[in-house]
Amino acid sequence: MLKHRGFPGRLPGTDYQFTIRRANPRGVTPIIRRERHRDRKPADRRADAGFLRALWEAFGDQPFERGNLDAGRLSWLFGREVVAVDEAFDPEDYDALLVINVDLARASFPEAFE
Repeated sequence: MLKHRGFPGRLPGTDYQFTIRRANPRGVTPIIRRERHRDRKPADRRADAGFLRALWEAFGDQPFERGNLDAGRLSWLFGREVVAVDEAFDPEDYDALLVINVDLARASFPEAFE
């Protein structure tokens, strides 16, 4: 599992986790598409925006490996702002490649690109 050095471990001042410390010995947590409803808490939306900003600052519009990025946090953006690079995507693979859908990400979280 690739560890993204320099990537923030969590949203500053909160317990919203962005990375994991080690691979799960019981299996890889899959990335799934989680629905975001209009009544989500503002803190959850800030965590999504903060995570997207960290992804943008670390990788820009280039493909990146899932590595030690938190599956739960990725799942809130997956299928919309963060998408699989190719059709052979395995949601349970630490080596899976993802990329930011820049146009949709800017529309959904403009504060992440300020």
